[in-house]
Amino acid sequence: MVHNGKKIVIIGGGIAGLCTAVYALKCGYLVEVLEMHDMAGGLAMSWRRGPYTFETCLHWLVGSRPNGEFHDQWQEVADIEKLTFVNPEEFVRIEAQDGDSLTIYTHVDRLEAELLRRAPQDAAAIRDFTHSVRTLGKFRMLDPSGGLADNWLNMLRDLPIFPLLRKLSKMSGEEYGSRFSDPLLKSFFSTGDIGKMSAIAMILSLAWMNSGNAGYCIGGSQALIGLIEEKIASLGGKIRFKSKVDRILVGYDTAVGVRLAGGENIMADWVISAADGHATIFDLLGGRYLDAAIQKTYDERELFASYLQVSLGVALDLRQQPAMLSRFLESPLVVDPGTELRNLSLRIFHFDPTFAPAGKTAVTSILPTRNFEYWRDLRHNDPAAYHAQKHRVADAVIAVLEKRVPGLRGAIEVVDVSTPATVFRYTANWKGTMEGWLVEPGASFKPLPNTLPGLKQFMMLANGSCREAVFLRAP
Repeated sequence: MVHNGKKIVIIGGGIAGLCTAVYALKCGYLVEVLEMHDMAGGLAMSWRRGPYTFETCLHWLVGSRPNGEFHDQWQEVADIEKLTFVNPEEFVRIEAQDGDSLTIYTHVDRLEAELLRRAPQDAAAIRDFTHSVRTLGKFRMLDPSGGLADNWLNMLRDLPIFPLLRKLSKMSGEEYGSRFSDPLLKSFFSTGDIGKMSAIAMILSLAWMNSGNAGYCIGGSQALIGLIEEKIASLGGKIRFKSKVDRILVGYDTAVGVRLAGGENIMADWVISAADGHATIFDLLGGRYLDAAIQKTYDERELFASYLQVSLGVALDLRQQPAMLSRFLESPLVVDPGTELRNLSLRIFHFDPTFAPAGKTAVTSILPTRNFEYWRDLRHNDPAAYHAQKHRVADAVIAVLEKRVPGLRGAIEVVDVSTPATVFRYTANWKGTMEGWLVEPGASFKPLPNTLPGLKQFMMLANGSCREAVFLRAP
């Protein structure tokens, strides 16, 4: 590698920061990644509790198929061929209180047959839905690093698809689901944040699954993160852990380095923040570099919810259970003041043998909430009550799961609960959000600016602003 003598400091060792480090190293820069915790990944995270591993991020990875969309981009930052991918037949099974159930298959032909069998009265809407999945499977994303010269062929190829993209991007999931009379099929598009998002997000995800290009990698998100870390090391880059940035150093409206919480200054020719945008703009830079448009974005745009995650280590072989289950509840589950859930989502990781010993299974449930302040303040002001509330929520989740798997409670060996306060503590994400901005109907595909007005030698990695911003989570 021929170095250009310039140094880049990257704030944040999540997936965006790590991928940026690889590209910077390939361009000849000296690179130092500063991560405030003792391992890389940010929200692309899994952790061990005893013999069990619990995943909080990766549902599927777009680019899992050789020659598929995004596969080449992943090859640029990691030896992706070292990963083992599985493509489940079922995306999710939805269960009603009365025992009725609906399976959303990943293969569009099987999905269409199942939906037509179940809801022949919705035949026209079902065929339109599956046609959209098939059509979007041909869609090729534009390269955000290239201009018209690099993208004209893709744009020409995608031209017949643009009317469908435009229609779906302007509809919310709830609006799209209203076309169906079947209650479970309607709920697939309208439950929670999915109902608020642009319908294109879910349909495009199903299109990638149908083509075998959105598989789950064995070992979860940390398997991928480890490969990117290896790439950084092979290129001579450096990742410093337990290095929390307290301030971005600025001289004459130029970013010149950072100051760590312990007082150490690290100087650089460029500063790139892959940390939370709100923390970067308002904390690390003191709100000095923003304009009306940036302020309006933070004042008005809606975020994804934060979440509690209940993780269970179960001494049972649960391979007969669906890998992903959405179960409607007899009575609402109270998460916190102001948050009641009428359905519960569960992931049963029998498909990943690295997450539990033989004959045992890791199970997780994510419970969305926007009451970040409640959990933050409770943890700070009353730790005993905080732990009691975590125990209460875990007990409620276990009770729901035991109705499906009698005797499960007695087989539980590990219970682990994270909250919005945990998310904030490990990632500093504003309000503990899991993914940043909701992709709302009518939102532009144009990424947010990755520079700040008046500040030189500085860049931010906003959602969708760089090549590594691919879909790791379910919406």
